Amino acid sequence: MTSSPLPTTASACGGTLASTPLEREEAVDLARTFKALADPSRVRLLSLVAAHEGGEACVCDITGPVGLSQATVSHHLKVLVEAGLLSREQRGTWAFYSVVPGALDRVADLLRTTTPT
Repeated sequence: MTSSPLPTTASACGGTLASTPLEREEAVDLARTFKALADPSRVRLLSLVAAHEGGEACVCDITGPVGLSQATVSHHLKVLVEAGLLSREQRGTWAFYSVVPGALDRVADLLRTTTPT
């Protein structure tokens, strides 16, 4: 499963939302990211994956700590993948998730009110 790229126009130019307006498609992608992060279970799952040994985790590794069913965890992980925050790699019958390198940095950079130095 592939992930949607996060907006890059403002960040690629060293800009922020306050300095470089997003194109419509970029705003849609960023809103998808915000929607994914608006759920506390998803934020927790993102944190569990990022902090897991080796920086990747299988659904079976993180279902217990969040107290949700495997199906619910899988759904939340799918939303995080579609938002471009996690990547998914199939290995046999198991799917392993990891944080997309730089994804959270791109979101943080876009939200700055001043251009990074």
